[in-house]
Amino acid sequence: MEDLQQSRKFNFVDTSATKRIFELDKRIRAVTGGTGASKTVSILIWLIDYCQSPKNQNKLVSVVSESYPHLLGGAMLDFEMIMKDREYWEDSRWVKNPRTVYTFETGNKLEFFSVDTYGKAHGPRRDVLFVNECNNLAYNIIDQLIVRTRETIWLDWNPVSEFWFYTEMMGIRDDIDFITLTYKDNEGLDESTVKEIESHKHNRAWWQVYGLGQLGDLEGKIYTDWQVIDDIPEEARLEKYGLDFGYSVDPTASDAIYKWNDSIILDEVIHQKGLSNRQIAELFLNLPRASVIADSAEPKSIDEIASFGVPIFPSTKGKDSIRQGIQVVQDQKVFITKRSVNTLKEYRNYLWKVDREGKTTNEPADIWNHHMDDIRYAISSGKGTVVWEPGDPGGVKPFLEGVG
Repeated sequence: MEDLQQSRKFNFVDTSATKRIFELDKRIRAVTGGTGASKTVSILIWLIDYCQSPKNQNKLVSVVSESYPHLLGGAMLDFEMIMKDREYWEDSRWVKNPRTVYTFETGNKLEFFSVDTYGKAHGPRRDVLFVNECNNLAYNIIDQLIVRTRETIWLDWNPVSEFWFYTEMMGIRDDIDFITLTYKDNEGLDESTVKEIESHKHNRAWWQVYGLGQLGDLEGKIYTDWQVIDDIPEEARLEKYGLDFGYSVDPTASDAIYKWNDSIILDEVIHQKGLSNRQIAELFLNLPRASVIADSAEPKSIDEIASFGVPIFPSTKGKDSIRQGIQVVQDQKVFITKRSVNTLKEYRNYLWKVDREGKTTNEPADIWNHHMDDIRYAISSGKGTVVWEPGDPGGVKPFLEGVG
């Protein structure tokens, strides 16, 4: 959580994005756009204003997403930061059981919950609904949520590809406001972030979606058909971990690789900036014990982590090893836990690089790749296979006394 807070350095000024959000007045308010456009933050500012207004009494506002971890590292964190930035926050009004709810002095409540099945969309009616990254939810779930909402519905998303909004709503309903925001609508962005966004102009497909906020079809998607599951089945066997090193700019990323029948399961275990090798070792020593396959370009880091008792090995690298490793992963039937928020985001945006003529190459783009790299290291490497013994509970070897 601390790392997430440090990585979100917002300047909560009145931006063009916020002003445009407050001008919308129809029942359904659809907000699409690129990265850094302040879509979610601007909608949350509107929701906070709604809840604080004396015109509204005892209203219920629901903020919904595909999974609770997605909310925890996204809209919930943004909400808390906005409230504290404006000195509205009171700890006593924030309750997290059974649902996460903040109660305002007006008696209005703002709740956060996840819906990944149709059944979870059933429940008490609400006054206002905000579905964050709504393109990750099925239309029948959205429709049920909308039916149970009395007043305003907010939707936001990155326009990666066409989905139900464009086929079931746009041009069909007359109660929709639809706007597109880009990073240029967010005057609160720092200069380094603006430069980082604009450095990807040469990638035509990426720029279309994340720079210009226009509907795209991200051609050249490297991985497809991964299935999201709630949790790891008891009969799944932990095989190994992948590890991609980061530090101040990029996060250190790691995913656990489980074997389950004829498929594999991915479970995100580390996504954090600023970790020293000692801290990385401590994290692994507090996870179920299995081999760690790390980026072989960091031999000193691997040796230092190994000195703490972590069974860590360098990944296999050589000519065409990246492309061959990707092929190995593509050949797997892959499941991924819904709590693997950062890994899922990378999976959905991991593309082949496009040259300046717009042609797809055989090289992955150097973006959205930290977890994709650690997964490739682990799955494609023959080293350090499994640290477990038959008969262990869950197939995972327990920690050995005196190790680490």
